[in-house]
Amino acid sequence: MARPTPLSGFPEWLPDGRVVEQHVLDVLRRTFELHGFAGIETRAVEPLDQLLRKGETSKEVYVLRRLQESAEEAAGRGHREADRGLGLHFDLTVPFARYVLENAGHLTFPFRRYQIQKVWRGERPQDGRFREFVQADVDVVGAGELPYHYEVELPLVIADAFAALADVGVPGVRILVNNRRVMEGFARGLGLTDVDAVLRSVDKLDKVGPAAVADLLAAEAAATPDQAAAMLELAAIHGSEASVVGEVRELAARHQVTDPLLDQGLDELGALLTAAQGRAPGVITADLKIARGLDYYTGSVYETVLVGHEDLGSICSGGRYDSLASDGTTTYPGVGLSIGVSRLVSRLLSAGLVRATRGVPSAVVVAVVSEETRAASEQVAAALRARGIPVEVAPTAAKFGKQIRYADRRGVPFVWFPAVPARVGQDGDGTPATDHQVKDIRSGEQHAADPSAWEPPAADLRPRVVPGEG
Repeated sequence: MARPTPLSGFPEWLPDGRVVEQHVLDVLRRTFELHGFAGIETRAVEPLDQLLRKGETSKEVYVLRRLQESAEEAAGRGHREADRGLGLHFDLTVPFARYVLENAGHLTFPFRRYQIQKVWRGERPQDGRFREFVQADVDVVGAGELPYHYEVELPLVIADAFAALADVGVPGVRILVNNRRVMEGFARGLGLTDVDAVLRSVDKLDKVGPAAVADLLAAEAAATPDQAAAMLELAAIHGSEASVVGEVRELAARHQVTDPLLDQGLDELGALLTAAQGRAPGVITADLKIARGLDYYTGSVYETVLVGHEDLGSICSGGRYDSLASDGTTTYPGVGLSIGVSRLVSRLLSAGLVRATRGVPSAVVVAVVSEETRAASEQVAAALRARGIPVEVAPTAAKFGKQIRYADRRGVPFVWFPAVPARVGQDGDGTPATDHQVKDIRSGEQHAADPSAWEPPAADLRPRVVPGEG
């Protein structure tokens, strides 16, 4: 078979990289559950008409079709159009909305959910951007209404999750927050009526710069030079203290801007910053240029950057939406954030920020004296596994030196030499072995051990994730 050509955009970690990814996933899951979020998983496919309902993502969706028959053949056999019009989900929002509608009668609202799954997006692969990747979402959804305090709670949950990851060397994060009501109220107070165009333009500020955004505001939102300049002044305001609210009020007074929505947004933003100073000082920062161009966000919006690795872009984003879904009678508002797990892990690995102590679970390799006595080695392994110690048995009854080198290549710290009759027992130099011995192959220390009592040091029991040298 010819050597396969890798597919770009579909990450496959080596075993030690998978240990790192699994640690990140475990920390996220534990943190979400500590805050009372229930885990769910939804199907990988959704009807295309739902995935494409906004008409903006057709190039992103991987469409599914059965390889063994054409669409015409399927139609000829009476298959429904919905059976063929399926695509892989490109985020977890659409399937979650459908899940809420289908199960509303069985859920208790506000419904607190986390969801960790793969998603697929047909975009050009680049650093930190993949066509297949793992996403971790956390949301609270209400039925009919959802109090503002959840907009304060959710970014603090994310702050807790990254604080837990910091123990193994994951850099700190800065969660940038804004409130769409602030920008929308300010724009209306200036006399701008196409607020969606204003938000889309300002959302491009980091990518294209102030001059280009001013041109966009003029072209797409019909802004005058003075209006564009005022919007750019607003977007330049940032800080972690609640005094940011005062800066915005001063700017509004200077431009004679008044709007009830602006006042509401500032009150909410101030409450979030005040709470953040008490719970996660220095982590949550107001950044008035954060707009999140998607039009379904209505209140708080969030973007998260890895400190020292801001070039990676946002690794966690989201916000408040007042209509996740509606069944015609009840509307389900919510607030949530989504962590790009694959994006985060790819940077942790490529920059050497963290590493796994080993890539295999085994703490012990049980040596095999001879194939005739392999059963004795398997008995030792079974006794150790019964007490929760990960073990593997050597693949061949080679000389003990070779079996030790096998364990060393695997990264396994201990080799166990089982007790066997003296006439067949041997160690590296041929000395008879009549009792169990365990060897730490890093230090060379070896001593007698009992399979029913011996345990490795806690640090060696399983692979760990530790700070790297990057």
